[in-house]
Amino acid sequence: MIRNSTTRRTFMGSIATALGVAGLRPSFNVFAQSREGRQVEPGVEHPEEEYDNMAKLANNENCWGPSDTVLKAMNDGFKYSNRYRYPDGGIVEAIAKHHGVKPENIILGAGSGEILKIVGEAFLIDHKKCVGVDPSYDSVYRYVTNSKADAIKVPLLKDYRMDVPGIIRATKMNYRDVGFVYICNPNNPTGNIIPKQEIKFLLDMIPGDVPVLIDEAYHHFVSSPDYATSVPYIIEGRPVIITRTFSKIAALAGMRLGYGIAPKELIERMRPFNSGGLNAVVKYGGVAALKDTAYEKKIKQMTIELREKTIKGLRAFGYEVIPSECNFFMVNVGRDVNQVADDFKKRQVLVGRKFPPMNDWLRVSVGTEPEMTKFMAAFKEMFPAGGIKHAKKEAAAS
Repeated sequence: MIRNSTTRRTFMGSIATALGVAGLRPSFNVFAQSREGRQVEPGVEHPEEEYDNMAKLANNENCWGPSDTVLKAMNDGFKYSNRYRYPDGGIVEAIAKHHGVKPENIILGAGSGEILKIVGEAFLIDHKKCVGVDPSYDSVYRYVTNSKADAIKVPLLKDYRMDVPGIIRATKMNYRDVGFVYICNPNNPTGNIIPKQEIKFLLDMIPGDVPVLIDEAYHHFVSSPDYATSVPYIIEGRPVIITRTFSKIAALAGMRLGYGIAPKELIERMRPFNSGGLNAVVKYGGVAALKDTAYEKKIKQMTIELREKTIKGLRAFGYEVIPSECNFFMVNVGRDVNQVADDFKKRQVLVGRKFPPMNDWLRVSVGTEPEMTKFMAAFKEMFPAGGIKHAKKEAAAS
C-alpha cells in the first residue's frame, strides 16, 4: 500500500489556498471522457459526491497518485504561481537528459494529447492523410478530421495485433497524400505492442521522408523483451516523433504534462502550433517524476500484479481477454459496451468507452485492489459463468 497522506494533505492545502483567491474549490477529477470518446470538463459527467465513491477504471489513470517526492516538488513550485516568467525547474533539460537528446529535440504540451494534436496541425496541411490502425487511440483521428484532413485506417489482424505490412502498403499506395503515419505502441485500447523488429521493418520499408508519430504513453508498463522505445531512431536522424506523458505512471493526469521528442527540423515545424499553456507547478512535478525511478518501478509491479490477477479471474470465469502490456486490458463481454458501461455505473464502477469496431469489447483500467475486487463482483453479477456462448444460450432459453 502506498501512503502519501501527509505530503498530499500539504499539497492539497496549497492548491486550496491558491484557488481560494478566486473563490473556487479544487477539483482533482481528470478530464473524463464521454461514451462517444470526446473529452468533457471535470465534474460534468460525474458529480463529486458520486464520483468519489466510484471504482474509477475508465481512463487508464494511475490509481495510487503521485509519489511523495513529486507532490513535494509541486508544493514547492506554488511560490511561482503568481508569475508569468518563472524558473521552471529545468523541465526541458531534464527530459532531454533522460532520453539522451538535446533540448532542441523536445516540445512540451498539456499532456501528450496536445502534442498529438499539434502533429496533426503541422503535418496535415493541403489535405494530407494520416495512416494508422483501427481501433487505436481515436483522439488522433478526431484531430485529423477536425483539420478537414482524412485518416486511412488499417484494421487489426484477427489476433488483435497491429498490421504492420498493412500500414506499409497503405502508406506506399497513398504516398503523395500521406502527412504522417501514426502508431500507438503499446496500443490503446488493445494493450498489445508492435515488437521492436517490426517497428524497424516499418521504418525501413516506408518512404524515408514520411514522418512516423509513435505514441508511447504506456511505455513504462511494458515488460516484454520484444518491445523497445523508438527514441534511438530520432538520435539516428530519422523522421520519427515520439510522444510521452506524465499522466500515466507518474499519475499527473489532472495536472496535464506531456512532451514530444523529434529531430530539430520536425520540432521547428510543430512549435508554431504549441499553445505554451502549461502551469508552473506541474513542471516541477515532472522533473521530480523523472528522477523517482523507485516509485515508477513500484507502480509498474503493482499494476502488473493486479492486471494479471484480474485477467486470470475473468478467463477462469469463461471470458476472453486480450493479453496486455499496459495498465488496462480488454475483455469480450458479447454485448454493446455502452449498455454494459451503464450497468457497471449502477454498481458504482466506471469502465471504458466503446472503441468501434470492437463494440463488444470492454476496456478496463487497472485500479487499486479494492477497486478490482469491486469490478469482479459487479462483473459476476452482470454476466453468467461460462462465457459468451453460455450467456447467449441463457438468453435464448429465456
